[in-house]
Amino acid sequence: MKISLHLFAFFLNICVAFPQIYNSGAFANENYVDSVLKQLKISSNDVSKVDCLNSLGEYYLFIRQDSAVYYLERAIELSQKINYPDGSYAGYLRMAHALNYSSNYAEALTDGLKSLKIAEQLKLRRLQCMSMSYGMMALINFRNHFDSLSLQQDRESIVLFEQANLPKKEAFWGPYGQISLIYTQQNHLDSALLYAKKAYDISLNAPPRGQSQVSVTSTFVANVYARMGNDQLARYYFMRGIEVDKKFNAPLLRVRIYNNFARFYKNIGKLDSCIYYAEIAYQSCQNHQFGEHAVDAAGLVAQSYEQLGKPDSALKYMKIFVAAKDTIFNQSKLLGIQVLNFDEGQRQKDIQREIQEAKERYLNKIRFYSLLATVGIFVLITFILYRNNRQKLLANRTLETQKKEIDHQRVKAESALYELRSAQAQLVQSEKMASLGELTAGIAHEIQNPLNFMNNFSEVNLELIEEMRLEMKKGNIRDADSIVANIIENEVKINHHGKRADGIVKGMLLHSRTSAGIKEPTDINALADEYLRLAYHGLRAKNKEFNAIMNTDFDQSIGKINMIPQDVGRVLLNLYNNAFYAISEKMKISPPGYEPILSVSTKKKKDRVEIRVKDNGNGISQKIIDKIFQPFFTTKPTGQGTGLGLSLSYDIIKAHGGEIKVETKEGEGTEFMIDLPL
Repeated sequence: MKISLHLFAFFLNICVAFPQIYNSGAFANENYVDSVLKQLKISSNDVSKVDCLNSLGEYYLFIRQDSAVYYLERAIELSQKINYPDGSYAGYLRMAHALNYSSNYAEALTDGLKSLKIAEQLKLRRLQCMSMSYGMMALINFRNHFDSLSLQQDRESIVLFEQANLPKKEAFWGPYGQISLIYTQQNHLDSALLYAKKAYDISLNAPPRGQSQVSVTSTFVANVYARMGNDQLARYYFMRGIEVDKKFNAPLLRVRIYNNFARFYKNIGKLDSCIYYAEIAYQSCQNHQFGEHAVDAAGLVAQSYEQLGKPDSALKYMKIFVAAKDTIFNQSKLLGIQVLNFDEGQRQKDIQREIQEAKERYLNKIRFYSLLATVGIFVLITFILYRNNRQKLLANRTLETQKKEIDHQRVKAESALYELRSAQAQLVQSEKMASLGELTAGIAHEIQNPLNFMNNFSEVNLELIEEMRLEMKKGNIRDADSIVANIIENEVKINHHGKRADGIVKGMLLHSRTSAGIKEPTDINALADEYLRLAYHGLRAKNKEFNAIMNTDFDQSIGKINMIPQDVGRVLLNLYNNAFYAISEKMKISPPGYEPILSVSTKKKKDRVEIRVKDNGNGISQKIIDKIFQPFFTTKPTGQGTGLGLSLSYDIIKAHGGEIKVETKEGEGTEFMIDLPL
C-alpha cells in the first residue's frame, strides 16, 4: 500500500503544478499541439513564444518527457534572454515536475527552489505562484519520505493560496490531496479522509471545465476507504473516478486510476478483477510512453496469475515487467543526459560571460599600467615589491592580533559559560522557592480559618468561666450549670477545629515531603482539588481583593493511579498559578461583563486519564505559543517569574509517560490538557 501511495502521488504532481492544462482538456489532443506549434511559428513576439514553448513542454510532460525537456529548455533560455520572469517561473516549475517524475529528485528540488525565488519577486500572482512552488517541493519531499517537511510545505501552500484571496471557483485542492496521501500512509485515517473529502468537494465545486479533477480526487477518497476496510465505499469512489475520466481525454490519469483499482482488487483477493483492470491499464500504456505505469500494470498481472496458479501467464507478464523496467532505465538515462546538457549549456554561457568580463578588466589594467610606464618600469617594480612586502608584514601582524583576540574571547566565553550555569542553578532554586512560597501561603490560609474559630471560642470560654465563678459565689447553681454546658459545647467546637487544623497540616506535610521518585497509588481528583484550593488561597493571601469562580468536574470512576504525587502536584500548582495570574491580569483592564472563571476536570479514557485546566484570562499569543515550554521563557515582568514552571512541568509529565498540550485563543483564554497513563 505504501508503494501504491507513492505511485499515486503522480496524480497530484499533475494538478499541483499544472492545473490549467488539466482543466483545459488538452491531454492527448493533437489539434491543441498543432494550434500551439502554429502560433509559435507565426508569432513575432518573444513573450508569446515563451508561453507557447511552456505550453508545449507542459503538454508533453504527460506523453514524452524528452520532448517536454526540449521545449522547456528553450522556454527558460528565451525567458532569461528577454528578462521575462513569468516565463522563467513557469519553465522551472514544469522542469521540476519532469525531473521529479524521472526520479531525479535533487535536480527537481533545485528547479523547484528556483521557481520559488522567482515567484517571490513577481508583481502579479506572487502568492498564487509561491503556493504552487511550495506544492511542487512538497511532492518531491513526499516521494523521498520526508513526510514532516512535505506536510509543512503543503500547509504553507494552503496558507499562501488563501492569502491570495482568489474566488472560490479557483480554489486549490492539490495540497489537501497531498496531505491526505501522507496521512493515509501514516495510518491517520480519520485525518486522511477529512483532507481527501476536502479536495473532493473543491473539485466538485470547480467550473465545468475543471470538474475533470473529480477523477483524481475521488481516487484519494477511495484509497482511504480501502485502507479503512470499507470495500463498498472504496469501490464506489473508484468507479466514480473512472466514470468522470471517460468524459475527458486523459490517458495517463486513466492508467493510474485503473492501476489503483487493480491493486485494490488484488488486496481484497479478487484476482480476476485485478487482472482485468491491470491489463486495460497495460494496453493503454502500449499506446503511450508510460513506462513506469506499464511496469506497475505488468507487475500486478504477473503477481495475480502467480497467486492463481497460472505460471505460464505469470511468466509472460514477468518478462514484460522486466523489459519495461529496462526501457524505463534507458529513457531515464536519456532524460538525464538532456538535462545535463541543458545545465552544461547554462554553465558555458556563464563561463563565456565571465571570460568577457575578465577581458574587460584585463584591458583596463593594460591601460592603467600604460600610463604608469611613463613614470618608469623600475619605479613600478619597486612599488610592487614594496607593496607585497608591506602586505605580508601587515598580514603577519593581523594574524598575531587575531590569535590573541581568539584566546581572549575563549577565556571570556568560558567565564560566561560558568556564570550562565550558576545563573541557571540560581533560577531553578528560585523557581523551587517560589513554588514553596505558593504552598506556604495556601497552607497558612487553610489553617487560618480553624485557628480563628479556636481563638474565638477560647475567648468566649474565658468570659463564661468568669461569669460562672460569679454565679457560684452568689449560689446560683442552676445558672452555673447552664454556663458549664455552654463551656463544654465550646470546648467540643475547639476540639473539632483543632483536629481540622491538625488534618490540614498532616495532609500538607504528606504532599510536601521530599519526593523519593517512587510512584504510589494516588487519588488524582483529591490531589487536583487540594492544590486548586492551595493555589487560590495563596493568591488570596497576596491580593485580598482577588476573587474567581472555580468549577470542578471530576470523574469518580478513575480511582487511584500510580504517580509521584508531589511531582504531579507541582505541575498542577504551576498551571493553577498561571491561570490565576492570567485571570488577574485581565481583571486589571476590567472588560465589561467579565466574570473570572477557572475550570478543572478529570476524565477517564480507556487506559488513560485526562486532566484539563481552563481559564478565561488573556490567553497566549500565537507568536510565542511554540516557546512556552522552553526553559527560562516567561511572559511575566522581570522578577515575577523564572520561566521554568512550564518547562519543569513538561519534563515531569513526560517522565510519567504522559503528554501535556495547550489550546489558546488570544483575548479569550487558555486550556492545558494533561494526558497520563492509568
